[in-house]
Amino acid sequence: MLDLRQLRYFVTVAEEEHVGRAAERLHISQSPLSRQIAQLEKNLGLTLFERSQQRIRLTRDGRVFLTEATALLRHASRLENLGRRLGRGEEGGLCIGYVRDAMHTGLLPQALRSLHEEHPGIHVALYDLTAHDQFEGLRQRSLDIALTAEPPPRNDPDLRSTLLLEDPMLLAVPSTHPLATTHQVHPEDLDGQPWIAVQDGQQHTWRDDFIAACTTTGFTPDIRYEAPEPLTAIGLTASGLGITLIQRSMLPEHRTGITIHELPWLHHCVQLWATWHHIDLRPLVTTFRNTILTTTNTNPNNPNNPNTPDNPKNPKNPDN
Repeated sequence: MLDLRQLRYFVTVAEEEHVGRAAERLHISQSPLSRQIAQLEKNLGLTLFERSQQRIRLTRDGRVFLTEATALLRHASRLENLGRRLGRGEEGGLCIGYVRDAMHTGLLPQALRSLHEEHPGIHVALYDLTAHDQFEGLRQRSLDIALTAEPPPRNDPDLRSTLLLEDPMLLAVPSTHPLATTHQVHPEDLDGQPWIAVQDGQQHTWRDDFIAACTTTGFTPDIRYEAPEPLTAIGLTASGLGITLIQRSMLPEHRTGITIHELPWLHHCVQLWATWHHIDLRPLVTTFRNTILTTTNTNPNNPNNPNTPDNPKNPKNPDN
């Protein structure tokens, strides 16, 4: 195993081409320096210097070794600085688990943008995982924070969580649909209607769960299309192919071809939770957690934000 101290001695002697001057630079005596260089050559089985009474010069092999030694020491210095910055939470890497709602609502991208503005040197790895896999990743410390549609079990000894979003589901119908001009939609109005359902790629029972939830509410959906994500479902709805449910925060800005209805009797919201290990090994994790909590309160797509146009608590809401 190479000794970094011996490598630093070697590079200094190579630069000075004189053991005495190198010893002065290194603030050590000449004899110990010579012994360290000799020990390095012995360990490598390589002659690094040609020695004479007047000066010391690198051999051809020594010049090759100097190039690599200099690069290694430079990298070691960067690594040491990185470790110190990591300890202060200034720079480093984050491993974040998420579900698609964290992306669609804009919460995660906005939080990452804010973090990048304050800490531009941070490397972020994103992992699209199920809630179970995210919680396991937190326990194993392979993830720093998890964004899931459900919290961890209440009795989990390691994980802590907080609710970020509670996003109500709204009904989207084609603008040409008879329900588009209806003042209020009732469950029986939706019975037997052609539906565009949004798949949940992480939950194999999503279709059965969706039908069961609708049946409990009072209607049975006739699923004609299965869209991979909500915006695709909205596009199909605008084309007149069926009706769908969409989260309030994901409503497109320009709602061409669709009409939106609130369903007061549909007590269903999509939730987004932030979860983390109760022991923060790095300040950066705490920093990002605070960033995403702040982002939740300022995100214009957050229906719980008082400044959201559709929120009845917004003083600028025309209904007030």
